[in-house]
Amino acid sequence: MLVGGHVSTAGGLDKAYARGVELGCDAIQVFNQSPRAWRPTRYSDADFARMRELLERGPVRSVAIHAVYLINCASDDPEMREKSLTSLVHALRIGDGIGADGVVLHPGSRKQEDLEPALDRIGEALRHALQESERCPLLLENTAGAGGTIGRTFAELGAVIERAGGDDRLGVCLDCCHVLASGYDVRTAAGLGDAVDELEREVGLERLRCLHVNDSRAPLGSNRDRHARLPDGELGREGLAAFLSEPRFDGLPALLEGGDGAGADAEQVALARELREEGLAARSPA
Repeated sequence: MLVGGHVSTAGGLDKAYARGVELGCDAIQVFNQSPRAWRPTRYSDADFARMRELLERGPVRSVAIHAVYLINCASDDPEMREKSLTSLVHALRIGDGIGADGVVLHPGSRKQEDLEPALDRIGEALRHALQESERCPLLLENTAGAGGTIGRTFAELGAVIERAGGDDRLGVCLDCCHVLASGYDVRTAAGLGDAVDELEREVGLERLRCLHVNDSRAPLGSNRDRHARLPDGELGREGLAAFLSEPRFDGLPALLEGGDGAGADAEQVALARELREEGLAARSPA
């Protein structure tokens, strides 16, 4: 497992990489621009080449991009759709440039509308974005389920991928805080195992490309996205240890986003590795 976290790109992509090294990360996640604004950040070919060189040398070996929070591919508003598509294509092209292992995207919100037409609009948007980019995977993040957000169940994620044509570049980023808040009781290894079985049936584990590791301030089934620092939330040590030691997650980037979006810190990254060891020990035969 490549344990790491979200880091700032202030000062450039190479500075984000350096921050990941300083925190002891094997993998990092970055925003390709301000997550709450449409204005894109411009990078040069030299910026891309430098980032690829750093990733080849290590110790950080994987980078994911988190797309802008404002994107809503489910919207039927023409202006919102145009802005969303432009921003998503931009993120994927930056992913192409730096050799990212994926652009993480919240699928969108249908507000008060019916689910089926919203799924069709997301599928159309994702097909367009993939056609306008080259190789970077597009990873749909499961949601907590508030406000008509799509992706609170694995069946909804599977439906989005199907409507988008099932391209091999389409994958999933699994957030353990959102899993709990959306109603899956993953606070034990057995409960998590059942949830992963369902993910395999509805989506396919070959599409699971990365993990978000966040504890939850909101309880099971609350449909509220409220991150907590590890292990101070509803998942706690046992739930987080189970998540980080799930055998079917081996080899994946496991990215800490921090409580209240504060980002990762060295203490939390080290604690995540400690919790993984606790979980592995608990799973081992006596």
